Amino acid sequence: MFEFHIDDLFSILISILCGAIVGFEREFKNKSAGFRTVVLICLGSTVFTLLSKMGNISDDRIAANIITGIGFLGAGVIYQGKFSVQGLTTAAVIWSIAGVGMMIGFGHYGFALILTALMVIILSLFQKIELILSNIYLVRTIRITFHDIKISNLAEFEQFMTTLHVRLERKGLQKEGDHLSVTYDIVGTRKNIRRANEQIISHEKVYAFSNL
Repeated sequence: MFEFHIDDLFSILISILCGAIVGFEREFKNKSAGFRTVVLICLGSTVFTLLSKMGNISDDRIAANIITGIGFLGAGVIYQGKFSVQGLTTAAVIWSIAGVGMMIGFGHYGFALILTALMVIILSLFQKIELILSNIYLVRTIRITFHDIKISNLAEFEQFMTTLHVRLERKGLQKEGDHLSVTYDIVGTRKNIRRANEQIISHEKVYAFSNL
């Protein structure tokens, strides 16, 4: 029979607090794993860890099963968006907050609170650092389909792109019926790449354009 201790209730309250702190940041940014989801993941990890301490189940086995279950949740929030893969950060948050919940279950409250604070700092402050870096250097993959299959279109188009202060690196070339499709890596600042995208759409040689 399981015995309930006041420390277990304290662990649950700390778990809800840590989950709420990170969950608020996710909810504020309107992410798929929002406030309630993050709180429940942290709480669930803590509860399963507490159960492993109450029964005869080895700690490493219960921890391994928690990680496996969290892996399925994380995979569920990752998807292919219109321009890139989405949900990777949210999946990492789910994985990390489960670790915080397990740490609380084992009684390491101070360390769990420190990790929670670090998660919030990484999610908020580091995003600003990413934006600063993207204004210096950014790489995006694009696909250009030309109106016809003339190879001369490539040189003309690539020369035009240099005037927009971006660099193109040709990755693939494919004939699709009466059209020529080319995959490029476009390198430049975020501002210049955004401006280049606008110019590509209106270019007379371009039949179709998409970000990959």
